[in-house]
Amino acid sequence: MAGRIEDYALIGDMQTAALVCRDGTVDWLCLPRFDSHAIFAGLLGTEEHGFWRLGPAHASDSPPPTAARRSYRGDSLILESEWDTPRGTVRVTDFMPPRDGAPQLIRIVEGVTGRVPMRSTLRMRFSYGRVVPWVHRHEGRTVAVAGPDSVWFDTEAETYGKSLTTYSDFTVAPGERIAFTISWEPSHKEPPALPEPEQSLEATEDFWRDWVEHCTYHGPYREAVVRSLITLKALTYAPTGGIVAAPTTSLPEDIGGVRNWDYRYTWLRDAAITLSSLLRTGYREEARSWREWLLRAVAGDPENLQIMYGIAGERELGEAELDWLPGYENSAPVRVGNGAAHQLQLDVYGEVTEALHLAHMTGLARNDYASLLQLKLIRYLEDHWQEPDEGIWEVRGPRRHFVHSKVMAWVAVDRTIKLIESGDADGPLERWRELRDDIHRDVCEKGYDKERNTFTQSYGSKELDASLLLIPQMGFLPPDDKRVIGTIEAIQRELSTSDGFILRYPTEGESEGVDGLPGDEGAFLACSFWMADDLAMIGRVDEARKLFERLLSLRNDLGLLAEEWDPHLQRQVGNFPQAFSHVPLIDTALRLTASGAYGG
Repeated sequence: MAGRIEDYALIGDMQTAALVCRDGTVDWLCLPRFDSHAIFAGLLGTEEHGFWRLGPAHASDSPPPTAARRSYRGDSLILESEWDTPRGTVRVTDFMPPRDGAPQLIRIVEGVTGRVPMRSTLRMRFSYGRVVPWVHRHEGRTVAVAGPDSVWFDTEAETYGKSLTTYSDFTVAPGERIAFTISWEPSHKEPPALPEPEQSLEATEDFWRDWVEHCTYHGPYREAVVRSLITLKALTYAPTGGIVAAPTTSLPEDIGGVRNWDYRYTWLRDAAITLSSLLRTGYREEARSWREWLLRAVAGDPENLQIMYGIAGERELGEAELDWLPGYENSAPVRVGNGAAHQLQLDVYGEVTEALHLAHMTGLARNDYASLLQLKLIRYLEDHWQEPDEGIWEVRGPRRHFVHSKVMAWVAVDRTIKLIESGDADGPLERWRELRDDIHRDVCEKGYDKERNTFTQSYGSKELDASLLLIPQMGFLPPDDKRVIGTIEAIQRELSTSDGFILRYPTEGESEGVDGLPGDEGAFLACSFWMADDLAMIGRVDEARKLFERLLSLRNDLGLLAEEWDPHLQRQVGNFPQAFSHVPLIDTALRLTASGAYGG
């Protein structure tokens, strides 16, 4: 059985990523890209669906021991895990070097004290655990082949095969280092070059050290901010600049339920807010790469803007269910692809325009096509902003006039007006000023409940929605507006969990709720960070700081967050790690630091 979601560590090479559990098991790895088929899919099934365990030897009838300590090496994505055993202490270093050629996962075993018996258990299963590859020896190397894929396994340790699994049993002494590497290559090509684990380790450490040096944040929450930035960088697909929402699929928002989605794609919303956080902390090269990705992805067809694309800009992300996988803790179905790709979500226009605006304001070199794209998006909104849509949360029920969507349409127009006013673009300024006023008036008249002094989820609705917390952050209304304060206080009353975190919106248990799905979900972590931001903006800075620091305490021991927190089970749920959780962590840290609202 897979570990708890928070038991996993992330390693990656900016093209794909692996999850490593506390017991030394790699339960998830897609090769060669984030969105490729998994060769280890034990996370969503059983050991029969693929895994790689490396740790102290143990009796077959007992669970593998978990590491006594683990941490990332400094500010890097190099994982170090240590086990204390009756025979001594051993360390395993796991990493994926930023690649020039074949993708590699390298694991180096190092003896610390005593002589520790170790075992490597490698069970490769291609196509999400469905295909058993042909494993054989080729010029002294072990290779697994099936269809278009080949995975090469290299180690100096002795190996043997048993029950369609590759084993290695060995003993490590103090100071002794034994490396294990798997490398992927298309099966029709020549074998990948022999790995050089020690040199790769040094190069990987240098890469992360150099990258982190560009961070401009030096406030009291630097450790949390830097770890979140490293995580966001790890979710960036280096060849194109696309940013995945998470490296996993179908980790459930509701354990045992059906709220299981594939997040290995580039949501324009998630990528745009990720870009904003990177820009605010000094990372302009990532911003430039993402802007280039955006322009390629929507080239020639901005009127049909999708809410998400593949990491290279692919448009077709057809959704399917993998019925041979039982799902994480029996949370079925397991889905690949995402049927929400063609939903209408008007807020995306606002997030993209806000990101382009911030890039412009922070001095990113002008790109004429980016300005042209922005103008085309506003022309589309002119004709469509009054339509109902599926909204930020991708509801699978009927379309509605979501207030957040209208607010973000206003943001798109407002930021484009500012672009024209700066002299960097030409457009019908007076007409769009009138449009901005029309949208603002419409929201304030139709999306506001005067009796309860709160904005609502959609026009005519009584429901609340945590996305309304973004109204002051986007500048739609000032923080001291009574309608803003009323909305914040209403969300605290009606959408807070017992431990004070914030739900996205009400769900209805076994009945279908506003999102068209049965079941409940945990507190959406981004919304709780938004609440901390808003509390700081309205002067309740001590309360904001306390909420923020409680949110930091939900991170796992490595500083990672999934999408949600289950207040009943007291555990992380949803895809992991989640960009949409780490981005607002950074933003809230910056806001609290600027306000001086921090302890110590």
